[in-house]
Amino acid sequence: MPCDDDGIPPCSVFSHVMMPFHANTAGNVHGGHIMKFIDDAAYVIATRHARSNTVTASIDRLDFHRPVHVGDLLTLKASLNHTGRSSMEIGVRVEAENLQSGAIRHIASAYLTFVALDSKGQPTPVPQLRAVGTAALRRQQEAVARCALRLKLASPTP
Repeated sequence: MPCDDDGIPPCSVFSHVMMPFHANTAGNVHGGHIMKFIDDAAYVIATRHARSNTVTASIDRLDFHRPVHVGDLLTLKASLNHTGRSSMEIGVRVEAENLQSGAIRHIASAYLTFVALDSKGQPTPVPQLRAVGTAALRRQQEAVARCALRLKLASPTP
């Protein structure tokens, strides 16, 4: 089902313990690993909603606020914010938990645009998001503004 019966958008939480193969020699996790986890989390949300093949069309600005270390539990919280005709904006929040102390740090947030594709690789319509509740409506309104800005920046100037 693309949306819960009560209109709550699809969301998922993914967790990974950071291991030495994720890190550099200083024990800091490579940003590229985190970027892949972000894309994977968004892919699940997009594909679950569209029930078709989906591809990453864009990733908005991604800033890393704090380092992630070997042994941290990396948690990604992904949710569908907005749907266009064939596109979807998914927000992903990344946190790291020190499993020894329980301290949780906000690591990064990103907004990704995915496009649903049909069997011929062409954009195909997606079910429209039915945002219910103050937080979901706010996320949807903010996503509409980001979409308008992305379109403006992508358009050639005369």
